[in-house]
Amino acid sequence: MTTKATRPNKKPIYFPVPPVSFVSSLFPSAINKIKRQNEIESDLISVQLLHQNKIREQIRCAIEMAKSTNDAQLLIQSLRKAYAATPTNLKIIDLYVVYAVATALIQVGYMAIVGSFPFNSFLSGVLSCVGTAVLAVCLRIQVNKDNKEFKDLPPERAFADFILCNLVLHLVIMNFLG
Repeated sequence: MTTKATRPNKKPIYFPVPPVSFVSSLFPSAINKIKRQNEIESDLISVQLLHQNKIREQIRCAIEMAKSTNDAQLLIQSLRKAYAATPTNLKIIDLYVVYAVATALIQVGYMAIVGSFPFNSFLSGVLSCVGTAVLAVCLRIQVNKDNKEFKDLPPERAFADFILCNLVLHLVIMNFLG
């Protein structure tokens, strides 16, 4: 490879251009320094782009979170309005179900802390609570006036079924206690 140099009123002179490897062998530290500077500059640019993308992502997430928070608030408000229209007897059954489930969770927590030495007693207690909660949910389904399947079933009959099933459940649990 050659480079052309011109002089006034004379023929052009061609100088040979040394290859890059020759130049880099003469000045290796300078070439390495330039390469490092280029790498640092490209890394800096990529970090800036990454930072801008992170900021954009955070803004997008904040907007979506605001939308989802608004949606959650609307959902909670609509559930409150719908539950406010629920008859009192169904609310009482709901409280009973929550009480039974909370009692089961307390028993599981106690077992986790203290231990489960009489394991059949632990199982009896938890199954009693869970079984009672399931039977109460069945009672709620049968007593609900909006439910078309149990339209012909009087609430007194549903309550009698609930009491009878609870008696059978607790007889089985007492036998399991040992």
